[in-house]
Amino acid sequence: MSVKSSTRQVDGVTIVDLSGRITLGEGSATLKDTVHDLLSKGLKRIVLNLGEVNYVDSSGIGALVSALTAAKNQGGELKLLNVTKRVHDLLQITKLHSLFDVKNDEAAAVQSFAK
Repeated sequence: MSVKSSTRQVDGVTIVDLSGRITLGEGSATLKDTVHDLLSKGLKRIVLNLGEVNYVDSSGIGALVSALTAAKNQGGELKLLNVTKRVHDLLQITKLHSLFDVKNDEAAAVQSFAK
């Protein structure tokens, strides 16, 4: 099963609920396309909810970094929410955990954006 995404707005922040696998091919492309689409619409405060993502491969990690870079390049912010232990460990191993602002609570994630 590839990744599925849905978006919703909470206090001016776009939350992208992801589920499934972010892997080489369709999964990483879906993530990149979703974030680029939001940025093109001027939605620059983005939270990726990874609570239902059960697997991420190296391509998926690349897609997360690409999404973060795209957001920053357009003056936006991207944060991660509900990162599973498996994904957290992968971010630690690859030394990428310091790049991302990771939250465990949706309300805290929404509040963390500068108004």
